[in-house]
Amino acid sequence: MARQETFDSLYQRACERKGGELGLAERLPEVITQSQIAQYSDAELLSELSKKVFQSGFVWRIVENKWPAYEEAFFGFEPHKILMLSPEQIQQRASDPCLIRHLKKTMAIYDNALMIHEIKLAHGSFAKYIADWPCDNIIGLWSELKRLGCRLGGNTGPYFLRTIGKDTFLLSEDVKGYFQAHKLIDYGFTSKRGLEQVQAVFNEWQAQSGRSLAEISRILACGVGDNRI
Repeated sequence: MARQETFDSLYQRACERKGGELGLAERLPEVITQSQIAQYSDAELLSELSKKVFQSGFVWRIVENKWPAYEEAFFGFEPHKILMLSPEQIQQRASDPCLIRHLKKTMAIYDNALMIHEIKLAHGSFAKYIADWPCDNIIGLWSELKRLGCRLGGNTGPYFLRTIGKDTFLLSEDVKGYFQAHKLIDYGFTSKRGLEQVQAVFNEWQAQSGRSLAEISRILACGVGDNRI
């Protein structure tokens, strides 16, 4: 592996490309506290998780516009109510013209409701499970969401975490391109060893800067690629 840049180098380059410190600050994502994350209801989290499943590979705006209908069709995403649905009722919702006709993604709502129910039994709530997870091993939470849930691999799980304010970096094309160009990764981005290398680099930048992983991820992305203002 090559020697990694300092965070200061990343920050200065991003500032130069994004209109200075103020321009860059306006683009940084929000991260909320552990106690704030723990206050989410399991229904709120299942709703957001399900939305991210549907938005994966689809037009986000269309999913957003249809989401009130999903809230109504799936009982406000209360996990215990969704788990009472029969396979036939799930299929009916998957063919509802008011919703999005995608059987596997619709079935994922049920499967992820079951995951949340089981995590609640073991940890008190899904929100607490997420809140308590250490961010210096956020790739471990990515892995658990993929292992325990349905259709949560790739960037779906990380985007869900980012949306609810859990501190995480994202493997956007800009970020992956940077790691490859600077030879900071020896394995694939989907491999455990590769993800561990990425986590270690972000942890080092966090130690240098005191910033959140989410901020560092965005700063890195703003300093590379073709996203100039």
